[in-house]
Amino acid sequence: MTLRDAAKKIFFLEILKGLALTFRTMINRPVTRRYPKVKREPFMGFRGRHAFVRDPGTGREKCVACLKCSIVCPSQCIRIEYKETEERRVLEKYEIEALRCVFCGYCAEVCPVCALVLTEVYEYADYTREQFLFDRERLLKNWDDFSSGLKTGAYFNKFWRLSGIDINRMPVGKRLQQSVQVKQKEFLSKESFDKGRAA
Repeated sequence: MTLRDAAKKIFFLEILKGLALTFRTMINRPVTRRYPKVKREPFMGFRGRHAFVRDPGTGREKCVACLKCSIVCPSQCIRIEYKETEERRVLEKYEIEALRCVFCGYCAEVCPVCALVLTEVYEYADYTREQFLFDRERLLKNWDDFSSGLKTGAYFNKFWRLSGIDINRMPVGKRLQQSVQVKQKEFLSKESFDKGRAA
């Protein structure tokens, strides 16, 4: 046994180091958030609940049934059914099984018309597995729920146009994609509310 080991055993240096760490932690400010009272703002590019972007012009999804998202999906959680017409493909069924999804974001990156997005919504726990099977209507509802909570009137997802990739090499839909205008809930100010009541 060396002199150093003997000193550690006699003076309980390891225990004193542990007590010092505990004391430092006691006087520091706590880092714990009191969820759900205190909610954390997601970082830009957070990948949460799936949604279909609602086209402001038609009110429907923008999906063109190209199948790229289901092909590139590593967990194979996207199922698409479509029918062919003379002009184009018509989407009939679109399902995402969120419990199988690994939230990689490949589906949003590869979509040529920016129809799919992984929103910043992270609170969607449920008691049944069926609630995590997102069909076309549920994906549009997810978009409506997400867009109604936005603080701005426009939304652009960072995965639609990745940095470092030449924009001229992207599909036309991605090159021309602008911020999506979302309908905001209009809150009346007290003055306009009073004017409305007086009229």
